Amino acid sequence: MFRELLVQNLSRDPMIQIVATASDPFEARDAIIAYKPDVMTLDIELPKMSGIEFLRKLMPQYPLPVVMISSLSDKVFDALNAGAVDFAAKPAVTSKAQLLNFIQNELLVKIKVASSAQVGNAKRSLMIQQHPGMSVKKNHLVVAIGASTGGTEAILSVVKEFGADIPGIVAVQHMPPGFTEMYAKRLDDQCHIRVKEARTGDRVMPGHMLIAPGGDSHMHLVKMNGGYQVEIKPGPKVNGHCPSVDVLFESVAKAVGADALGIILTGMGGDGAKGLLAMRKAGARTIGQDESTCIVYGMPKVAYDLGAVEHQEKLTDIAGRTYALLNKM
Repeated sequence: MFRELLVQNLSRDPMIQIVATASDPFEARDAIIAYKPDVMTLDIELPKMSGIEFLRKLMPQYPLPVVMISSLSDKVFDALNAGAVDFAAKPAVTSKAQLLNFIQNELLVKIKVASSAQVGNAKRSLMIQQHPGMSVKKNHLVVAIGASTGGTEAILSVVKEFGADIPGIVAVQHMPPGFTEMYAKRLDDQCHIRVKEARTGDRVMPGHMLIAPGGDSHMHLVKMNGGYQVEIKPGPKVNGHCPSVDVLFESVAKAVGADALGIILTGMGGDGAKGLLAMRKAGARTIGQDESTCIVYGMPKVAYDLGAVEHQEKLTDIAGRTYALLNKM
């Protein structure tokens, strides 16, 4: 029933043509071969084979942009690791209006973004080169990271290379509420640094990363008692997002100035570009992900075109450049 409702409502958009539907991965495989779709939406829970297992078998042979549809579950991160471009959080629908809002304001947008995604870059982004011996001698610095579509794996790729001596990190990854806490726990399990979903009053400390919670609040960095801490404040969407990368970066520019380093990664739109420019004007060092390794070269491109990006790097080179810049500060 949910599949049919999606078909009915997605088909109303003049830019979208539904070429096939499938009730299990075996039907989907045959439909993909027959119709060669530009994008596929895929549920995690499917009969005969899970959506994640299907993705792992599909992507090496027939890579195409995939948007996962999932209830609140950390399995979405396994799907993103397997090659999905993005995911949409399936709502607990109690009315037709809620379903229409989900399809028109979330799923539809993500399908259109996915249609232009460079799925071949997903594999390359996971080929991490370790940089042994990197260290930072100063611990009063702050690193700020912003990302959107494709960013969950991109952030992981960069942060996995950081050692426990890295200055405190604050980050915004566009993600629905509930998922940011699971994402933080996943990073905490896989990285040398400690990672948690941010709460007001959390201090920015070396070897620790704070991720802005998804929902209706923005994360701000403020100077407090000789150090820095975050404040989570409700507010309207900025650049269509809450939390917004621009809000975080602008607060970092104001509070930290030249003692900060900003990194902008893959993502649709321009969120973070003006904030990164504010950071650079305040004396901060800045890095942008290059087009060849972005799933969606949107946010880094806008930032680069504005003159906000000091160094444009492949994803595999960002950690090394980060250490090199931090040690010159």
